[in-house]
Amino acid sequence: MQWEIVIGLETHAQLSTRSKIFSGAATAFGAAPNVQACAVDIALPGVLPVLNGAAVEKAIRFGLAVGGQVSRRSVFARKNYFYPDLPKGYQISQYELPIVVGGSIAIRVGDAEKTVRLTRAHLEEDAGKSLHEDFHGMTGIDLNRAGTPLLEIVSEPDLRSASEAVAYAKALHSLVRWIGICDGNMQEGSFRCDANVSVRPKGSDTLGTRCEIKNLNSFRFLEHAINFEARRQIEILEDGGRIELETRLYDPDRDETRSMRSKEEAHDYRYFPDPDLLPLEVSEAWIEEVRRSLPELPEAKRARYVAEYGLPAYDAAMLTASQEMAVFFEDTLKHLPGEPKLVANWLMGELSAWLNRSGLELAASPIRPAQLAGLLARVKDLTLSGKMAKEVFEAMMAGEGEADAIIAARGLKQISDTGAIEKIVDEVLAANPKSVEEFRAGKENAFNSLVGQVMKATRGKANPQQVNEILKRKLGG
Repeated sequence: MQWEIVIGLETHAQLSTRSKIFSGAATAFGAAPNVQACAVDIALPGVLPVLNGAAVEKAIRFGLAVGGQVSRRSVFARKNYFYPDLPKGYQISQYELPIVVGGSIAIRVGDAEKTVRLTRAHLEEDAGKSLHEDFHGMTGIDLNRAGTPLLEIVSEPDLRSASEAVAYAKALHSLVRWIGICDGNMQEGSFRCDANVSVRPKGSDTLGTRCEIKNLNSFRFLEHAINFEARRQIEILEDGGRIELETRLYDPDRDETRSMRSKEEAHDYRYFPDPDLLPLEVSEAWIEEVRRSLPELPEAKRARYVAEYGLPAYDAAMLTASQEMAVFFEDTLKHLPGEPKLVANWLMGELSAWLNRSGLELAASPIRPAQLAGLLARVKDLTLSGKMAKEVFEAMMAGEGEADAIIAARGLKQISDTGAIEKIVDEVLAANPKSVEEFRAGKENAFNSLVGQVMKATRGKANPQQVNEILKRKLGG
């Protein structure tokens, strides 16, 4: 039987506010345990929550960026459950009336584009953290995260493969950083996903029983967890079993998911409106103020790159995969106007490859836009061949200085003088009569051999295009 995987993601993005969502305690990462948990966070008797307006503004930014409906009225609710790192015995969240309804995220998988619908995005507070590793036979509780503002973003079950899920998660990760609402640091827990995975026979419209895989904090883990879970469910169904509705955890050491708890046996959260918090009213004027503050969004920028610069859709998508890449591209183009394709090729090619090999982010690149433009200007004016340019690029990355200084120091100027190249071509033809005969007899490899001899004679400095043209003319090819 052919099976179809159906995936929906619930993503928790920590909002980049200086203080928590209902208290003035700090949100900075890395503090000693429990030093950033105030009376409100630890639920001392008599304390009252006060909503952080900056968290609301960031939720509005997100709603506008995804084309969702920003609710003029939303309500905070209490989600009741017991866990040691939840001091109040409930989590303040939003249930029936979230701040954002609908919207969509555009993704690209290979050459295919797809739009993933969003169900909602709602504000809530984070819980604390249970620490097991450093306590033999005991568990420590760190409440620094308690009350940290989160935006939970829920997708419709529109994803059909692990690769689509990763593409969606990456697009969402890029967007929340692009609009300045989340730093996206997955190692610090600022961006984490829960994956709802089910399978069904291909062609069926009925959703299968889903399992939720909790707290996936890397794109690689997300992909591996979904692939394992889909295989597990298919094997059970093909053996005549049935899927249990449950929550599962992914173990990266064993590359498998394991049962955490049954959802069918889980207690009712007993949501009800929080009596300590008034309904959240968002005015039209506030929404418009936020709308005016938004930067050009990735989708609009992609369309502009295609229309204004004539770039292929693939290039435009790669250059807008992050705001840092788009800024680097535009800043380089300011120093080298009229060459968008040349700049795009080097950004997506040599620069990205070097950074990947070095394990560095674009912000840490030793070459800045003005320097890259200086190198590409020498490619444009034919001072450097492609091979020479790569040599200069590596030297620049090693800290040897600007492109022109390296070209002068290494004597790398390309020979583009037609007369000089013709003289060398004549000498090579005279010295290699056998290759000339073989070419005229139809052996194409003989031509490549002659090109190699010319390049060797010029120590790789001859303009390869001119060498090819002159050789073909001289040989009558």
